Amino acid sequence: MRRRSFLFGLTAASFSAARLNAAPSNGQRLADAARAQVGVTTGYDPTWTHISYPGGDVPRSTGVCADVVIRSARDALGLDLQKLVHEDMVKDFEAYPARKTWGSRKPDTNIDHRRVLNLEAYFQRSGARLWSATGPTAGDRFPGPLVVGDIVTWLLDARLPHIGMVVSVGSAGAAVVHNIGRGAEESPLSAFSPHRAAAHYRWPKAEV
Repeated sequence: MRRRSFLFGLTAASFSAARLNAAPSNGQRLADAARAQVGVTTGYDPTWTHISYPGGDVPRSTGVCADVVIRSARDALGLDLQKLVHEDMVKDFEAYPARKTWGSRKPDTNIDHRRVLNLEAYFQRSGARLWSATGPTAGDRFPGPLVVGDIVTWLLDARLPHIGMVVSVGSAGAAVVHNIGRGAEESPLSAFSPHRAAAHYRWPKAEV
């Protein structure tokens, strides 16, 4: 009996140690990469800028809200949304709002991936969308459970697209990293309650 209890305890301890030493999930890596931008990206600049392709970026000291997600994906998982969005737009340009919203005639690797509406189209086409609003919904009221590393979008003042990444979820509520104009910052999700929730994505699967 003592031997059985000893073996059970040893197995449980080994399992706990294995969990502690397990590699972080995709979602945690994304969240860590988003948080690492706080204090580094201190400005906001939506100006069209020529950047290299693939792997292009504006200076890390500045950017737009979409750059938080783009940089997190590159830094954490080696996934290049500039390339992925461009390749998908080449396949089906009309599936994106580029022509109707900005008057674009063809894909543009310098700006397409840095626009929230294009990212939303790409995430939807990639099967990453978990929820989208069909009417006015408070900006802190995403119906499904949020997971660290999830991507959420809003319409600020019911008109301006905005995007952020969930970096923590707990009893005190969720927190997101985003760039609303002051550089990358971490904010409680509740701060977005006056605005409209637009959509919730998990790309790639954050739980694996």
